Amino acid sequence: MPEPVSKRFSRQQRLPNPAAFKYVFDKPCKVSSRNFTILARANQRNQARLGLAVPKRQIRRAVARNRIKRLVRESFREHQADLAGLDIVVLARAGAGREKNRDILASLAEQWDRLRQTCEKS
Repeated sequence: MPEPVSKRFSRQQRLPNPAAFKYVFDKPCKVSSRNFTILARANQRNQARLGLAVPKRQIRRAVARNRIKRLVRESFREHQADLAGLDIVVLARAGAGREKNRDILASLAEQWDRLRQTCEKS
């Protein structure tokens, strides 16, 4: 029986510094929705790494920003096996703070699939 994939969000799955973010921003494959823009770029690793940008200017309340980050991390953990080999930056848009949790998770699940397809083509 195959070894189950861990759904933890460890340090190795985070973009560690500004240089890693810059690497993704330089030549990304990109998908967008009403609430998020997701940028990705292939890395030389066998796992996906995630970086979050949830600006105070877009989502004023800290509670809402933290909720968005928690939901993005949760969704990423569930889909990380499909995203292996990508460095990913999720940019939240202003409307994300007003959405319900289930709507955000559904939107992200759709975007992870679109991102994988888009990055495979390029």
